[in-house]
Amino acid sequence: MAARQIIAPPSAPSSGVVHVNIRHTSGFTVVGNHLSQHAELSLTAIGLAVHIQSLPPGAKVGIKHLVERFPESEQRIAAALRELEEHGYLKRTRVHGRDGRVHTRTVSYNHPQAAAHGKERQRRRPAPDSAPPVTPASPPPPPVPPQPAEAEAVAVAPRLVPVPTAQKPPPPPLPRPHNPRPQLLHAAADLLVGLRDQDAQLVLTEADIEQLMPAVAAWFERGASPAAVRHALTADLPRPLRFPAKLLRHRLTALLPSGRSLPAAYRAVPLQNCDDCDRAFRASEPGLCDSCASESHQLTPA
Repeated sequence: MAARQIIAPPSAPSSGVVHVNIRHTSGFTVVGNHLSQHAELSLTAIGLAVHIQSLPPGAKVGIKHLVERFPESEQRIAAALRELEEHGYLKRTRVHGRDGRVHTRTVSYNHPQAAAHGKERQRRRPAPDSAPPVTPASPPPPPVPPQPAEAEAVAVAPRLVPVPTAQKPPPPPLPRPHNPRPQLLHAAADLLVGLRDQDAQLVLTEADIEQLMPAVAAWFERGASPAAVRHALTADLPRPLRFPAKLLRHRLTALLPSGRSLPAAYRAVPLQNCDDCDRAFRASEPGLCDSCASESHQLTPA
């Protein structure tokens, strides 16, 4: 049996679009022609409005979520959202959530003209009188019994949202080396500049490098190798990373090794360069190595 074919009706035009419409019974969204044939909205804005109207309540419609869903860039999606706001199809407001953070609440209007007309009718509706006129012959209303204090306390809901003007506690200070030698600071600056080769997101300004340099030197002073510091700063980075300097500041402070907190008997004696022969030796303070110190003692006249 031959397959059934759908053909255009006899009255179809010779050119242009021909519609073959099949009635939907589930999984559909009603969209008005005022949106699909809007003369001022761009094609991206119209498609984005149709997508938002088809989503269930509570769905995420932020720019980041829409970029993950569609191949358009953040700039095009942000421009399309602004178009929809200008023509009344979207309304975005920033509200404080119960967790203390600021969230964006998005309201989608499938018919902004009708919604605006309904608000105008409510605004023009006369307010009812506060109390009907009382004739002299009518008896006075009975007195309202006083409510107990406990009922008033229950009626008042506790404030769950923190005060917007509350100040956040200051971040902990960055670690600093006990002996900020130029060699340590130069090595710290080289490591911070080279982080962009490890990950393209870690691009720092000169001010960021000047601020973070002492903290990296403190890691070197506690015996951390450059490879260990680089791994601690670049492992498991969030994507996208918006504020690289803040993340590096947090990791340099929170993951600081405990070399200085160990007892003195377990601390490694630092390396020093001999002031005479320039050979390396371990000592708590710079000076002469054992060989040069013994020779100097022998040459000293009694």
